[in-house]
Amino acid sequence: MSAPGAPAPVHPIPPGPTPYGPTPYGPAPAAAAPSAPAPRRRAVGTGTGAALRVLLRAAVVAGAAVAVAVAHDAHDPGVLCPLRLLTGVPCPLCGSTTVFVEAGHGRWGAALLANPVTALAAVLLVAWPLGPGRWWRGLSYAGRNLLLAGALLPAWAWELARLGPFRL
Repeated sequence: MSAPGAPAPVHPIPPGPTPYGPTPYGPAPAAAAPSAPAPRRRAVGTGTGAALRVLLRAAVVAGAAVAVAVAHDAHDPGVLCPLRLLTGVPCPLCGSTTVFVEAGHGRWGAALLANPVTALAAVLLVAWPLGPGRWWRGLSYAGRNLLLAGALLPAWAWELARLGPFRL
């Protein structure tokens, strides 16, 4: 309440509807007219668009693999993993560069043996438009983390057996 003769209080919100709904200072907004239904979209992975995206991704990955193989042949940098350099223990991603070097030379079996998880991840990323992308986005964060842990733990065991202190 204000004293008699005092100016009326100024409300920071003008009367009437706001983008967030009605205000206590004015009438409720009118109901919006029903909109037209959204156009139907084709299922993921259908049509030539998805196939062309997969071919483009495969070409980019193949080009990168050849480039890495050529660069590696010109100058072998040695061990790139900081964990392995400092401790001698390989990380779960050790062998990822070797995957691309071997694939760039066309030695697919050696690429797969260098790090199977990296080889599988490369295939999944190439095929992403055909469905793995939608499947991945449908997972909860906990599901994604569980899947990544389920891939990285066996990868680390593989690398420990291949390069680390538990060499077979």
